[in-house]
Amino acid sequence: MNSYFQLGDDEARIAIDRCIAELKTRKKTGSVAVADSHGELVGLLRMNGAGFATATIATNKVFTSSRLRQPSGDLGKAAAEGGWDVHYHGDSRYLGWEGGAPVFFQGACIGSVGVSGLTGEEDFEIAQMGVAAILASLD
Repeated sequence: MNSYFQLGDDEARIAIDRCIAELKTRKKTGSVAVADSHGELVGLLRMNGAGFATATIATNKVFTSSRLRQPSGDLGKAAAEGGWDVHYHGDSRYLGWEGGAPVFFQGACIGSVGVSGLTGEEDFEIAQMGVAAILASLD
């Protein structure tokens, strides 16, 4: 029998709370998404005042990050270097923008955290804070 960890609603709340706290500290708005290891949405929060598209973008970032087991921005970099379309994978939810961060626990990707609404670099930085909060809760 295979057994594995998977992000659930408790971990989603932890990551979302941490990311939202950081967005508020920076006096910014955005959306935060958390997905399980298959890229399926576990939790999503779009802050008041955040653009409507940020929710979809954050959701697609976690889909990409979980499915590929890497930061979502890595797909965009690879596509640019290789000269191919990010939708090469056959699903329009794949997105090559920075901001999706995988969560690795005991050597396996158990899901991901994604942020949208700031620069890609800031989105990824804040998403990593959500990842760190999840991992701290698992210790």
